[in-house]
Amino acid sequence: MPSYIPRVLLFAAAAVVLSAEPRRIVSTAPSITETVFALGAGDRLVGVTNYCHYPPETAKITKIGTYLEPHTETILALKPDLVISEDSPIHSKDLFSTLGLKVLKVRFETVADIYASIRAIASALGVRPRGEALVTSIESQLNAIRKSVAGRPPVSVMFLVGRTPNALEGMVATGNAPFMNEVIQIAGGRNVFRDGAMRYFRVSQEQIIARNPEVILDMGDMADTAGVTEAHKREVVSLWNNMPALQAVARHRVYAIASDIYVVPGPRVVDCARAFARMFHPEAVR
Repeated sequence: MPSYIPRVLLFAAAAVVLSAEPRRIVSTAPSITETVFALGAGDRLVGVTNYCHYPPETAKITKIGTYLEPHTETILALKPDLVISEDSPIHSKDLFSTLGLKVLKVRFETVADIYASIRAIASALGVRPRGEALVTSIESQLNAIRKSVAGRPPVSVMFLVGRTPNALEGMVATGNAPFMNEVIQIAGGRNVFRDGAMRYFRVSQEQIIARNPEVILDMGDMADTAGVTEAHKREVVSLWNNMPALQAVARHRVYAIASDIYVVPGPRVVDCARAFARMFHPEAVR
């Protein structure tokens, strides 16, 4: 039995306890916010985190702090009938349930988790058919991307999520992060640091040279994706000319990327996988 099935059952059970469809919802993560909107229930959101940028309508919704430090006073003032929270040691259910709030916990660590969480949220919101339709659509599109790159050797990839501005220093690479590695694989790539001891960790120029990736994805100093210009992206690509021995540099396959689709697991996973596939196998994906 797949390992995620028990989580599906747990999420479904959590949704069942709701006595009525929630009309005032607080989201504690961008993945959750995007899912609620994708299910057509964005108008029920009364609170979202400071990092919830998509869709644009989130700009008009009350901000409840960050993932690490939610403002409980603000949340209580919003009088939500449901708080949707990520299932992690940081976001303990007790944080909100002890305040007398109803909580639905979901997880977005793998593609299977995305499907399970969409179904759980849809069930809690009383829009289960929309959830099934959304999952079916995502599955179909991801399968099409897999098929488009099938039979081609996987491209070796390095994905930087942190870096000292204007320098190839303080670099943080994606390591054994399940979701990111899965999407890279779907798109026909292979993370050169997937065997890392942590999901994200510091890497040196020497380590990068040793792995010699064919493609470099540099989100580096653009983790705050709002307001990143094309000129800044060109500057990021130019930085890598200081390491001309890398095959990604020699073959002009360094990409400066700045979009939430690459770091927010959720309904836009298809956009992420398709963008990756176009960078990894441009001859196969248009």
